[in-house]
Amino acid sequence: SLMRRHRWKLTAMQKETLHRYLAQMPVLQALYFAKQQLNGFLVLKSLKAKRAQKMLPKFLALIRQFEQSPAKALAATLLSWLEPIVRMWRFTKSNGITEGFHTKMEMLSRRAFGFRNFENYRMRVLAQCGWNGVINRV
Repeated sequence: SLMRRHRWKLTAMQKETLHRYLAQMPVLQALYFAKQQLNGFLVLKSLKAKRAQKMLPKFLALIRQFEQSPAKALAATLLSWLEPIVRMWRFTKSNGITEGFHTKMEMLSRRAFGFRNFENYRMRVLAQCGWNGVINRV
């Protein structure tokens, strides 16, 4: 379970235990440190353009390292998501609010077993997701 945690969240005793365990298996140790490095890249957000340019070659080197290991599928996935990952480094906007509203609308639909009248569904969505009392009809 210590291998699943972020390195910076481990106590000194846990780090020592993990270090002893990984010392016995060098291949696993290399994969663990590569995974920790990948986690470090994926938690980066809102970098300046110059810093993002410096990070990209390091990230690509890590992907090449994964290609040479048993994690080839992970390397292919990271390469296919390379542009969105770099975009995430540069910009902080997300569609979390939209996804939240969509989840509420899906739950409402499931509870009602579908609506026959779209206007009733629309009014329930407005009530559930917050409504300022004004209906804007287009």
